Amino acid sequence: MVTGLGISEYHLIDTLEDGRFKFFNPQKLNDPRYDQLPLSIRVLLEAAIRNCDGFYTKEEDIQNILDWQQQQNKAEVPFSPARVLLQDFTGIPAMVDLAAMRDAVAKHGMDPSLVNPKCPTDLIVDHSLQIDYSKCAIQNAPNPGGGDGPNQSQAPSRSTPSRPLSRGGSHCGGQRGSCSKATCSDPPASTAQAPASVQQIENTPLLCPFHLKPVSEPETALKNQEMELVRNKERLQFFKWCSKAFKNVNVVPPDVGAVHQVNLEYLSRVIQVSDGFIYPDSVVGTDSHTTMINGLGILGWGVGGIESEAVMLGQPVSLTLPQVVGCKLVGSINPLTTSIDVVLGITKHLRQAGIAGKFVEFFGPGVCQLSAPDRTTIANMCPEYNATVSFFPVDQVTLKHFKKTNFTQEKLELLESYMKAVKLFRSYEDPSEDPQYSEVIEINLSSMVPYVSGPKRPQDRVAVSSMKEDFQSCLDEKVGFKGFHISKEKQDIRVPFLHCGQEYQLVHGSVVIAAVISCTNNCNPSVMLTAGLLAKKAVEAGLVVKPYIRTSLAPGSGMVTHYLNTSGVLPYFSQLGFEVIGYGCATCVGNTAPLREAVVDAIKQGDLVACGVLSGNRHFEGRLCDCVRANYLASPPLVVAYALAGTVGIDFEKEPLGVTSEGKEVYLCDIWPSREEVQQTEEDTVISSIFKDLRGRMEKGNTFWNNVDCPDSVVFPWDHKSTYIRSPSFFSKLSKEVTAPQSIENAHVLLFLGDKVTTDHISPAGSIARVSAAAKYLQSKRLTPREFNSYGARRGNDAVMTRGTFASIKLQNRFIGKPGPKTLHIPSGQTLDVFEAAERYQRDSIPLIILAGKDYGSGNSRDWVAKGPYLLGVRAVIAESFEKLHKNQLVGMGIMPLQFLPDQNADSLELSGKERFTITLPDSLSPRQQLAVKTSQGKSFFVTALFDTDMDIIFFRHGGHLRYVARTFL
Repeated sequence: MVTGLGISEYHLIDTLEDGRFKFFNPQKLNDPRYDQLPLSIRVLLEAAIRNCDGFYTKEEDIQNILDWQQQQNKAEVPFSPARVLLQDFTGIPAMVDLAAMRDAVAKHGMDPSLVNPKCPTDLIVDHSLQIDYSKCAIQNAPNPGGGDGPNQSQAPSRSTPSRPLSRGGSHCGGQRGSCSKATCSDPPASTAQAPASVQQIENTPLLCPFHLKPVSEPETALKNQEMELVRNKERLQFFKWCSKAFKNVNVVPPDVGAVHQVNLEYLSRVIQVSDGFIYPDSVVGTDSHTTMINGLGILGWGVGGIESEAVMLGQPVSLTLPQVVGCKLVGSINPLTTSIDVVLGITKHLRQAGIAGKFVEFFGPGVCQLSAPDRTTIANMCPEYNATVSFFPVDQVTLKHFKKTNFTQEKLELLESYMKAVKLFRSYEDPSEDPQYSEVIEINLSSMVPYVSGPKRPQDRVAVSSMKEDFQSCLDEKVGFKGFHISKEKQDIRVPFLHCGQEYQLVHGSVVIAAVISCTNNCNPSVMLTAGLLAKKAVEAGLVVKPYIRTSLAPGSGMVTHYLNTSGVLPYFSQLGFEVIGYGCATCVGNTAPLREAVVDAIKQGDLVACGVLSGNRHFEGRLCDCVRANYLASPPLVVAYALAGTVGIDFEKEPLGVTSEGKEVYLCDIWPSREEVQQTEEDTVISSIFKDLRGRMEKGNTFWNNVDCPDSVVFPWDHKSTYIRSPSFFSKLSKEVTAPQSIENAHVLLFLGDKVTTDHISPAGSIARVSAAAKYLQSKRLTPREFNSYGARRGNDAVMTRGTFASIKLQNRFIGKPGPKTLHIPSGQTLDVFEAAERYQRDSIPLIILAGKDYGSGNSRDWVAKGPYLLGVRAVIAESFEKLHKNQLVGMGIMPLQFLPDQNADSLELSGKERFTITLPDSLSPRQQLAVKTSQGKSFFVTALFDTDMDIIFFRHGGHLRYVARTFL
């Protein structure tokens, strides 16, 4: 939007040739420095010119951006994006805060309807999907080879299958994928361990292991969607109220697609038109993978919910003018290399280059070989190498992409004319157009080979050719970022178990979860089609997936299902067990269904390092399932390949994927589709009708959503019995006057943490453990464990989320010495849940701090990673280094991010964590000021307060971003 205009900016207004549209033309500055700016910086410059109002954005900011070569990494500049993107997990607390802000404004006698987003906001309901139902595990699957298959001596023959559990004529066929009725994966516990020779009772109902109810319909996705809608009815009612009560809010209902997909396929504009002005599309979103949109030449990145609320209310994002690394792509892509291999190759190069907090902009002749989906896949991964964005300027490939999607010819011509007029259009093969960069990294695309990442961190890449040896080394190594320290005598253990009457064996490296899921990969049709064609060739070759493996296919949108179905590969996915389970984030955020009980028992019996393989972008240890210790990120076709093999301990070049019923060995090279075959299939299926189908789904919604009732009121009528939506206490004592922050006196340490504490550790998004503090609260509200839902779904309830803060089972607290959500209550010496300890400290009016190591707060952006500690009573976090996004979130909640001085940490200062700490605040704070810290043991040291700008200090003095914004209405 055009929000401000200084007098000196009028002469920069220009018109296109037809005179219908106006735009701000930075070229009319007549400054030669503009042509040397990276194109991503040109977008920042245009936004500063268009929004220059002398208050939030000043002429000095314009000059600083124009002087980027000298001001990079120095000047702090504002950026007003064109729109805000929210997903429901992080979006609901933002909307709850706005609803609560309306209450606070009303209490002060002001009109609550004034509280509205000023910046257009899209909220996509996509993170609520859970896998309650998955494809039925069919009995009598033939042994696909590899040595870990069913015991052939006990297994019934293909011609005379034993009778499976059935209900009303439902039956399971002789191989995986032929189930005609049942959708639940496990037989009842009473028969799960029955020997194959024992005839099972007819008409015993198949029970869903999650709900213990009979299920007889095959529509797996429909049943998951139905459960999603019923489970989240309260939240959906609130979202619908938001769409009606707030201006500038558009809610995309569930069962449409994942936030990244909807942003790419429906919301992306490249250019925006408002009040007769054209300007570049740009976005900030409450998800770290908002960066995917940069692949289309749209500048965007992830921010915290607190920052997004400020942008929604008209404030710019404040950022240090970034360095821009030019990534020059040369060479030709190997035909067998997928875009995921290119993504992981570029990820490795950029992570090693140390580009944290920088912009990356791609150029060079190799860029032309990357399709628009390839580029968005690469851009999506930039959080993994800690860049702020990975930007691909618009070129002919971008235009060709939009021509096949939802852009009219008229809009394409307008887009091209405008982008060329402001020099935001690129010809990658013309080196004379190359701007100046802070530094240049050259990557040869011909050097890319297939990789996976794991087993614990996304940055630990393993060449597929070395996977067998690498996994063996992980078993040998001490427990750490890769190792599991399994003794030699236990590495060859095999644990037999019965599944549907047949005996199987699990070993170290056995695959028990194989998930082709939303996020990084499904945006790229070529990769998904490769997986589908591989599945087709595998079925035709007679291969199957072992029935105990938890397989799932969660496309990011109906578009993916559409082209998989149109290309004819979807039935083959299904035959291998990769059934479409719904649309949204599932396995990636810990929402996978429980593993079969027999599988879990076998894993525990042998203390096995079982494996999950998924085509997502998050796989921290324990995230998928507590008992699955090794998890690998892989391209979708490799997920299918490892599922077929049943183990990650395989050399695809030397060992077969499996053996057919005729005894023929089938190798991966026998069924891997050629690049030409994939490209031809993509051309035949990825057409404009696919995007029209998505548009229809967007506009139509679904019956349940259309029938959802919601209140018709200016302020939200809170239901005090609700366990989903609660008015938070952030504004309970809001006054018009600002009180100066006080020094922290005699604080105790709530947690003593090490390196790499992620947002998953601080605020988990998965299921709520039955013995957790959050569970106790929900049980006090008379909810059963099956009604708990997940932390992500309950982010609109501050009571649940505060109790869920630091509730991760993988939290490593040095006070305790073993993983778990516990801490030491220092005054009593008792070991308590983190929430219970914090509650005691607050009852005794004792302020709290946290001690941590390096990279505190890395991972997905979530505002509860700051709101939770704030409500626990944490006043400051002292760490060796912070993830920048999380640091900003702490500032936004009024928590001080304090950094040890270089070469200092808790160990070098000989801190036990059991001291009491006093942090003295001066009367006047300044950015990056050093503060004195004294302990009760007489030690003194200094820390740096990571307030980067004067605005950060203003937010801190107001008690956080939310209270500052609320006071603007008072």
